[in-house]
Amino acid sequence: MKEISLQTHSRVEMIDITAAVQKAAGEEKIEEGVCLVYTPHTTAAVTINENADPDVPRDILAALDRAVPFSANYRHAEGNSAAHVKSSLVGASEMVIIENGRLVLGTWQSIFFCEFDGPRTRKFIINFLTA
Repeated sequence: MKEISLQTHSRVEMIDITAAVQKAAGEEKIEEGVCLVYTPHTTAAVTINENADPDVPRDILAALDRAVPFSANYRHAEGNSAAHVKSSLVGASEMVIIENGRLVLGTWQSIFFCEFDGPRTRKFIINFLTA
């Protein structure tokens, strides 16, 4: 298991963590198996989506902001209810197959850490199940 810290810089953002996950698989010498990427935060998430066009992450964040606005009639007193809802909608983890030592991702796919209540120091955890 490997824990990686990162600093987010905006209230909401998507950070490409693919290289960090691939590096961890290499360091562990994983040739075949499955990689779990998980964040233990209730106002953050992990997802896989396109990273070839930077408008895709921006569009995803904009759509989430329209669906779950920052200010609404929330009862949670901390003022970050929208971040909790977005975290639940996107999810706290992703699984990726590893084959021949490489993450099996589509041509345009990347693994993203999603910040919904930043900026903060965050972490994500990578664990491997080998074949």
